[in-house]
Amino acid sequence: METVFITGASSGFGLAIARRFAMRGARVILAARRFEKLQALASELNEEFCNENYPVALDVRDRKSVERAVTSLPEEFRRITHLINNAGLAAGRDSVASVNLDDVDLMVDTNLKGLLYVTRKILPGMVERGAGHIVNIGSIAGHDPYGGGATYCATKAGVRMITTALREELLGTGIRVTSVDPGLAETEFSVVRFKGDTARAKGVYQGLEPLSADDIAEAVIWSISQPEHVNVQEILLAATAQVGSKLVHRKES
Repeated sequence: METVFITGASSGFGLAIARRFAMRGARVILAARRFEKLQALASELNEEFCNENYPVALDVRDRKSVERAVTSLPEEFRRITHLINNAGLAAGRDSVASVNLDDVDLMVDTNLKGLLYVTRKILPGMVERGAGHIVNIGSIAGHDPYGGGATYCATKAGVRMITTALREELLGTGIRVTSVDPGLAETEFSVVRFKGDTARAKGVYQGLEPLSADDIAEAVIWSISQPEHVNVQEILLAATAQVGSKLVHRKES
């Protein structure tokens, strides 16, 4: 039976991915900082899909939080078959010369170190069993950097490098490693980036149809659904109106 551990499961991509796995009848471990939202989601998924799910409080930036989250899992949730490293964020849109260093720490600690902490804790079990699939959620920004996003772009480029190196390290183990790298997608992402400025966040998506969280969930499910001898190494997806990080076609209103 599939048992999936999803970080950042309380909203956005993580929530959509959780719903898709629940629809498949998987056991779903819902991990995020906002535990009350996870509890509500767990109840909703159980009622709609009758699957087994387990909400767990997790701050990926905190190694002790990661340790507690994984070691405290009930026995039936410990054989994790899929790890979805989704937790991540952008903070601010400032130049390197003026960037808020607290924002730098937040992005590096979440997007890079958090991914490594969680992977390091869960991966040994996969290696021991000789099976598993790790999906890292990256970004088009890891392929095509832009001014005002140096730190975020660097962390997502780092996710690409970690994913590639991990795939090499795991060659011959039977464990698959995939990165899913979205372009513009309308979730809480821009609201978080602009620290609650909803008007500014909404402007990011004006004049075009961006990706949705469901689009990213579909890509994740497609990648893990391939036969065992097939490893989808990387999926780079963007709205039809977007090419790279910077080139976007917007319709006049």
